[in-house]
Amino acid sequence: MNEKILESQFQVTGMTCAACATRIEKGLKKIEGVSDANVNLALEKATVKFDAAATGPADIQKKIRDLGYDVVTNKTELVLTGMTCAACSTRIEKGLNKMEGVIGATVNIALEKATVEYNPAIVSPKDMTQRVEKLGYGASIKSEENEKDEVDHRLGEIKKQKRKFIFSMILSLPLLWAMAGHFSFTSFLYVPDAFMNPWVQMALATPIQFYIGKQFYVGAYKALRNKSANMDVLVALGTSAAYFYSVYLAIEAAGRDVIPDGLYFETSAVLITLIILGKLFEAKAKGRSSEAIKKLMGLQAKTATVERDGHEIVIPLEEVVTGDIVFVKPGEKIPVDGVIIEGQSALDESMITGESVPIDKTVGDTVIGATINKNGFIKMKATKVGKDTALVQIIKVVEDAQGSKAPIQRLADSISGVFVPIVVGIAILTFLVWYFVVVPGDFAEALEKLIAVLVIACPCALGLATPTSIMAGSGRAAEFGILFKGGEHLEMTHRINTVILDKTGTITNGTPVLTDVITELEETAFLSLVGSAEKQSEHPLAQAIVEGIREKEISLMDVKGFEAIPGYGIKAIIDDKEILIGTRRLMRKFNVEIEHVLEEMSTLEKQGKTAMLAAINGAYAGIVAVADTIKETSAGAINRLKDMGLDVIMITGDNEQTAQAIAKQAGVEHVIAEVLPEGKAEEVKKLQQQGKKVAMVGDGINDAPALAIADIGMAIGTGTDVAMEAADITLIRGDLNSIADAIFMSKKTIRNIRQNLFWAFAYNTLGIPVAAFGFLAPWLAGAAMAFSSVSVVLNALRLQRVKL
Repeated sequence: MNEKILESQFQVTGMTCAACATRIEKGLKKIEGVSDANVNLALEKATVKFDAAATGPADIQKKIRDLGYDVVTNKTELVLTGMTCAACSTRIEKGLNKMEGVIGATVNIALEKATVEYNPAIVSPKDMTQRVEKLGYGASIKSEENEKDEVDHRLGEIKKQKRKFIFSMILSLPLLWAMAGHFSFTSFLYVPDAFMNPWVQMALATPIQFYIGKQFYVGAYKALRNKSANMDVLVALGTSAAYFYSVYLAIEAAGRDVIPDGLYFETSAVLITLIILGKLFEAKAKGRSSEAIKKLMGLQAKTATVERDGHEIVIPLEEVVTGDIVFVKPGEKIPVDGVIIEGQSALDESMITGESVPIDKTVGDTVIGATINKNGFIKMKATKVGKDTALVQIIKVVEDAQGSKAPIQRLADSISGVFVPIVVGIAILTFLVWYFVVVPGDFAEALEKLIAVLVIACPCALGLATPTSIMAGSGRAAEFGILFKGGEHLEMTHRINTVILDKTGTITNGTPVLTDVITELEETAFLSLVGSAEKQSEHPLAQAIVEGIREKEISLMDVKGFEAIPGYGIKAIIDDKEILIGTRRLMRKFNVEIEHVLEEMSTLEKQGKTAMLAAINGAYAGIVAVADTIKETSAGAINRLKDMGLDVIMITGDNEQTAQAIAKQAGVEHVIAEVLPEGKAEEVKKLQQQGKKVAMVGDGINDAPALAIADIGMAIGTGTDVAMEAADITLIRGDLNSIADAIFMSKKTIRNIRQNLFWAFAYNTLGIPVAAFGFLAPWLAGAAMAFSSVSVVLNALRLQRVKL
């Protein structure tokens, strides 16, 4: 048995005592292939010896995390150059994944980037770039400085390919003209004698073959040097065969002083010209596929007006620091995230939340960077700047999603890794069959078929099929406020058949409001007493009552005495009157007669409202009711989910009666009520055990475990950071319609990927036999191959026009 024993170190967090270290050691030793594991509690390090053939760092890291601890890893992005097809990206990916200390690497050929998770104690990004360079490609560590270089590189590449195409086309046209003259149906076409001269043809074809085609030779050499093959190998083989055979015929005919027949200079020249044209279209289309990121980045303000040393100064956005006092005039963009400390205005937040109606903001309200101040002057305090702002976080999520791989791509990757050697084998077999069986001894005819097979089979489209669709789909979704955290989540979402909705803050607004006032007294006087008493309480329901009373512009009075009675309510002295507000138990404790209003109170509770009784000087005075009202869009959105064939379930910690009342208003038939926060995850598990694909939608900290365990966790973006961190998708708008929109975008993207993969496979699987049987001229094969890549990218770009 061929064993390769490696030793790796892992920085472990979460250990509290020697028992933790022992537990990790025992767990690691149970992994097949691990020969020894030693955990140092003081250094928080695990040293593991393992057989590289049986296990790897990713398995070890997973085991440590499964045991309830964590491993310190870093992530880096490498900007790659020199890739030409799926075989290139597969080779770089394999090369990086074989490096000791690399946990996982994925290469995105459309973005020309590699995302690598690694153990910083073992390997560094510099080691990775050196590894990529040894494989024959260019690599640099992504940074703010080289982001601009990357854009410049892409634009430069487009310009370079454009120049090459024009030069190549000028030289190819006379060759194409000469070729056209050979066909009977073009006998009317005048072809100058010079164009038929083999030496003129060679003079025209040679610069194309070795100057324009140099990139294919260089790429093929690097690939073969590393014992692999890619598109460059196929192009170099095909065009070289046509070119050198034509050179041989020209020299041989010159020795006999005759004009040779069957020259193939135009075949190699036109092939290279068409491939360069395809590369030009592809580069332009790939640039368009990252437009979503450019749009998001373009939303940022460029400068900010801040107060420094008592003066107002305008500074670049990058120089704003947390705590700065920022001035925002009407019509200006909010530069960073913050809190209003002076003034009020309406803010257009549509670019972030998708909410088309401007939102009124006043002192104490939070504002989001990149939103637009419509009509009032505001002074704000910066709370989040730079990479911490909401917009930059959104950009990061979209970039991560675009750089990740969907599971569906594994099929394309595994095929492209072995594709080129198989094609070369088929091409050689095709040549032998034609040369020895179909047209015995006709080298030219057999060579033509070999060239056609080599060229039609380039697997460019295969490598672009999935990443371009994910880039376009996730980017378009982000424009509608739906952030997919990765390609795998984008793929999984379309399989969802059950949606669990948290009640508070998801179906409902999350903030209770005053809904009912029932009193036998004069309402204004009654509410003035109730509001004055509740003003002293910190309870959210009390705050809702006070806010509702203030909205009615009722003035409040001074309170002389106040007492909160936990579990019962409050007692206050106002204007020499004893005020009681609270539950039935509170009234009974103070012997207040309430039997005649209990039925009315029960009716309010059946409607999902929290009703509170009020008494003045020991006599019943009235009822105030508050409720967490459902969002205006919830009922329509839930109906839409049901129309899509999804099971919709509401989950809440509220009592059954309140839960059923809210569910009835929202149109939800299945309710799981009185669930403790930790019980939500258990309910998700139960549904999964029934074979259901579950999406959990929530907004609070108590939803985080359920969001993490669900097949897809969706966090309402208006909720907590913890919920958003645990979720796979963030719905920035806070509108339940975004759930249906996310599923719709997932279905559209997956359908688009399947179309791309079908066409990519169809081009190759149909094209190879068609070329092998002699129905495809080499130049047509080249055109078809170039068109396959362009058509796949253009099809993916259709996702950028999807309307929700």
